[in-house]
Amino acid sequence: MKIQIPAEGILKTNEWGDTKTYRVACECSNTDCDHNVWIEADDTQVTVNIYTTTRTNFWSKTRWQHIWTLLRKGYIDTESTICLSEQSAFNYAHTLLSAIEDVKEFKQERKKKSATVKLAEQGDCA
Repeated sequence: MKIQIPAEGILKTNEWGDTKTYRVACECSNTDCDHNVWIEADDTQVTVNIYTTTRTNFWSKTRWQHIWTLLRKGYIDTESTICLSEQSAFNYAHTLLSAIEDVKEFKQERKKKSATVKLAEQGDCA
């Protein structure tokens, strides 16, 4: 299997230096199932956030049972599913790996620039 560019099921939606965003499309073509993936770098780590439309098992309990669960546990159980073809899943995995490398590279460049500025400031003070 080969990586596709442009990739089946993957849409790059934005890029801001240390952040890249993608939409991963579900095979069912319902946009409610899509995953919106944000890959961000900061000074200490790379963060991958996946935003989805989640579903709860609301109708399986009464409203009071949901309220009691929320008060007792602090959250309501939800779930999200995305159906991908083998090629889309392969592209998704490669997109994550590629974006993580890109934002790590951006982070390293930012550190180098910061170190250069600090050295220049120290040189100005001497």
